[in-house]
Amino acid sequence: MLLKKLQLKTIDFKLVLTMCFLFFFTSIISAQEIIKDTVIQKPVAIPSGQKQKIDGIIATVGDYIVLDSDIDKGYLEISAQGGSVKDITRCQMLGKLLEDKLYAHQAIQDSIVVSDAEVRSMMDERLNYMVQQVGDINKVVAYYKKNSVEEFKTYFADILKEQKLASEMTKKIVDAVEITPEEVRNFFKKIPKDELPTFGAEMEVAQIVVEPKVSKEDEQKVIDRLNAIRKDVLEGSSFATKAVLYSQDPGSSPNGGFYKMTRKTPFVKEFKDVAFSLGEGEVSEPFKTTFGYHIIMVDKIKGQEVELRHILIAPTVSETALKDAKDRITNIRNKIENKEITFAEAARTESDEKETRANGGTLVNPNTQDTRFELTKMDPTLYSQVSNLKDNEISQPLLNTDDKGKKTYKLITVTNRIDAHTADYAKDYTKIKELALKEKQITTISKWFDTKIKDTYIKIIGEYRDCNFVYNWLKK
Repeated sequence: MLLKKLQLKTIDFKLVLTMCFLFFFTSIISAQEIIKDTVIQKPVAIPSGQKQKIDGIIATVGDYIVLDSDIDKGYLEISAQGGSVKDITRCQMLGKLLEDKLYAHQAIQDSIVVSDAEVRSMMDERLNYMVQQVGDINKVVAYYKKNSVEEFKTYFADILKEQKLASEMTKKIVDAVEITPEEVRNFFKKIPKDELPTFGAEMEVAQIVVEPKVSKEDEQKVIDRLNAIRKDVLEGSSFATKAVLYSQDPGSSPNGGFYKMTRKTPFVKEFKDVAFSLGEGEVSEPFKTTFGYHIIMVDKIKGQEVELRHILIAPTVSETALKDAKDRITNIRNKIENKEITFAEAARTESDEKETRANGGTLVNPNTQDTRFELTKMDPTLYSQVSNLKDNEISQPLLNTDDKGKKTYKLITVTNRIDAHTADYAKDYTKIKELALKEKQITTISKWFDTKIKDTYIKIIGEYRDCNFVYNWLKK
């Protein structure tokens, strides 16, 4: 019974997360609106012969309001994204909107700050996505019934700021939740044996990576190119435009190379060292990291936080360098096959991948942070590389190209296979801990809502007072 309750709670939690994703556009229609003394009700265009429905305020949460049309538009947006709305009631839709408003309202009370630069960065990313979908920003403007691009951007900025406030507030609540080994043990003990979860078949994988060596000439070409870009910027050209045109960093180039960071942000050391050595408006000389060569321009410095733009260009790997790398990794494979060295020893001494070299090449699952990969959830590319390998078999040299276009050769082997099985506390501690932590997070969020609803001005009017909400929005 306990596990079933957890599963129901987990489903509710996943529903919230799923709805958050589906509400990517739904939340766009519920713009941040500050309550006015006079409520102006806006008539909605209706087909001839039907009664007119007045679009007015149906709920208030702190300084935020929800319009009746927000719910209708929510259904349209979910449907437009291919989602099903048949099982989502208007009360459930309103409940989700109320949660978002309370998160945003409390974020302001807790002095969580969302900068204009963050909003601009989000704006660029979302608009790029929208334009890619429909082909023209004017179609986006028309869809949201705005008169101009500028009017839409002003409207959209308020929405994005509210989204970010809600996101930061949620993160603040969840990040504060920690769980002890004792709590994990007690959680597992409370699950009846006939309700223990079953985990799918898994495997542990190790790899050896060899990077092609880039020639000095090719490196100098990149340095010269970045110096030319830097010269143009110093003479008045837009750094952001140059980043969009030339940067090979897919995470920032669409946003003009923009990043916001502190010294705790997980960037490589070389990048942070340069970023924090510059003053506002300064442009760095080209410098090298494991990703390639960069130049940085600092936009703003706010205490311990830096807002910057950067351009990344990686040297081109020649065919000769690729052949040399393949020959080298083939030689490593032959040594392992001839029992001259073990796979783990070869990984520690020969692999160019720092992240896996120290632990004998063993890969860490980025989703769970342990070494096991569940077959049904494994990255398709990795699965295709290991699915046909027998025990202790080593793959042939594989040419790999990452999302930044960097090419490497690698060998892969399966070091352990775990069959589908019922949860075992010792063998599956990481997964059990994840379930226990999720339950505690759900409980913490529920308690947070109970407390904040009591302390916040909330008003729901009309037919929606008959809703059976998950949380006590009506304060009964």
